[in-house]
Amino acid sequence: CGSSSESSPTSTATTMSTLDTEPTSTIATTDQSSTFTAEVWADNWFSLYVNGELVGEDSVPITTERSFNAETITFTASYPLTIAMITKDFKETDSGLEYIGEPNQQMGDGGFIAQFTDTSTGEIVAVTNGDWRGLVIQNAPLNVECEKSADPDTDCQFETLDEPANWTSANFDDSSWANATSYLADEVGVKDGYNEIMWDSTAEIIWGPNLNTNNTILWRFTITP
Repeated sequence: CGSSSESSPTSTATTMSTLDTEPTSTIATTDQSSTFTAEVWADNWFSLYVNGELVGEDSVPITTERSFNAETITFTASYPLTIAMITKDFKETDSGLEYIGEPNQQMGDGGFIAQFTDTSTGEIVAVTNGDWRGLVIQNAPLNVECEKSADPDTDCQFETLDEPANWTSANFDDSSWANATSYLADEVGVKDGYNEIMWDSTAEIIWGPNLNTNNTILWRFTITP
């Protein structure tokens, strides 16, 4: 969602939401398991899979404009951990725009950051950075000059791809996916829940190569002991 200076709609989410009060998700494996926490801030929404299993997602729906909450998710799994995430920037339609029909109609901008901690040692075992691999599956508008169009659903072009089969599994080949692009906090316009988490100095805010038009991205990263 964009960093518009307009006043926030009443649906704004500004508080940090924690999921670790819920029952801990357990990933069934034959190896010795450990408990981990994932701390995530996304502009605007994410879901998290570990070793092919959904362990949590943003508690604020993607339909909420200007949602900048953070989440803490606790799960149990065994190394190596295959982390797979979906991140979405808010858009009203496939045009890729927000505030359609309003004076501040615009393209949104995305961005997310995450860190993973092994609770048995307190060690941060992974952070988002340029080593993560991503696949943009919704990109709009392709013709950015349509941003102020009176009829963006007609004038704005977009590209949408299907999620690849079994893309959250450990044996999926992501070698053709692009490396993440890292961004500064000021470029993304971080706010709200971002400031509720003490981020490791090595954790980076990442997104696709275009903050404004890359609206839905699949991510993968492997954590080894």
